Amino acid sequence: QVQLVESGGGLVQPGGSLRLSCAASGFAVSSYLMSWYRQAPGKERELVAYIIGAGGTTSYADSVKGRFTLTRDNAKNTVYLQMNSLKPEDTAVYYCYGRSFWDQGTQVTVSS
Repeated sequence: QVQLVESGGGLVQPGGSLRLSCAASGFAVSSYLMSWYRQAPGKERELVAYIIGAGGTTSYADSVKGRFTLTRDNAKNTVYLQMNSLKPEDTAVYYCYGRSFWDQGTQVTVSS
């Protein structure tokens, strides 16, 4: 049974950091494209970053490039999104996506 379980969201001040985790079961994250999306209130869901391939090639949206880092731990079958230098405009529900499955999403709020 395929399942994605996300953790790590919360409230952080501008300039702060958070790390999101997405633990997969039922498939190997190393074998599929794994993505992070986000959806802010009143906006469409947007792609934030993805990782693909045995070598772990990554790609990022321009809005997060240089601030966010997507990594993968094959032994733990988990992908992570390290978010640094957070801005209020990063506030959104963040979702992990892989093998055509979405996780439950987690709220990230950047506010002073």
